[in-house]
Amino acid sequence: MGHDHAHGHMAADGRRLRLAIGVVALGLVAQLVGAALSGSLALLADSGHMASDLAGLVIALLATIVAARPASGRQTYGYRRAEVFAALINGLVLVAVSLSVAVAAVSRLLDPSHLEVLGLPMLVVGLVGGATNVVALLVLRGGASHSINMRGAYLEVLGDLLGSAAVVVASVVVLTTGFAQADSVGSLIIAAMIVPRAWSLLREAVRVLFGSAPGDIDLAAVRAHITDTAGVVSAHDVHAWQITSGATVFSAHVVVERDVFCDMRVDETLDALDRCLASHFEVEHATFQLEPADHAEHERATHD
Repeated sequence: MGHDHAHGHMAADGRRLRLAIGVVALGLVAQLVGAALSGSLALLADSGHMASDLAGLVIALLATIVAARPASGRQTYGYRRAEVFAALINGLVLVAVSLSVAVAAVSRLLDPSHLEVLGLPMLVVGLVGGATNVVALLVLRGGASHSINMRGAYLEVLGDLLGSAAVVVASVVVLTTGFAQADSVGSLIIAAMIVPRAWSLLREAVRVLFGSAPGDIDLAAVRAHITDTAGVVSAHDVHAWQITSGATVFSAHVVVERDVFCDMRVDETLDALDRCLASHFEVEHATFQLEPADHAEHERATHD
């Protein structure tokens, strides 16, 4: 993915996020009013989740704006990692919301004596909230495949859609059976649905921030592809990491036959290595240090 292509994605992502923010804000107002009228904890929990969605979308938008800034002499890769920090914050917010919802739901289940839930307002507002989530998901879907930041925003809204579904089911139970604790059970279900998505997002963000090799890249397979290139003897100091999701960077020291230098085949070898990594592993930027075997023998050891 080239520099201009990446910035094209960021501009489109910014437009998606602005539209999603407007939609989710309207849904949040409706849910807060509905929670106050109905006394529903599930609806209040879903409102809290939607508020975290809104905050997450704003954070994602700010990160997209920062990430679009060009590289400089000091920030040589630009500011694209801002997207990863935004995803990390979104994941932490999701965990905090799920824990607070779970605590409140358990408290209500243990002491239901003053529990009064109005099922009809809860149902209507749950349906309105679900509709706004569906619209926001459709808006964000196009950016979720190429950006961890957009994936975080998408997961936030998806979790809230599941929460709205739980609110609707709980409201139907309250209306048809009078079992008011269904509201608290729905809240626990909402919390349980948030946690796996938050964990997945946090794990991916932490992996990028620690400079770990992307999960879809097998370094042993990369090394094998490199050594299959004509004139290559072996490879060492092989590293792969991500600036942000979808932006994999690679470096390696490649031991080549001395004939590669003698016959002026360095350009040809580098082109072959670049094509290999770009086609098989979708590496955005690769750096190779070509060296003869006798140089590799006395080079300071750093990594296999």
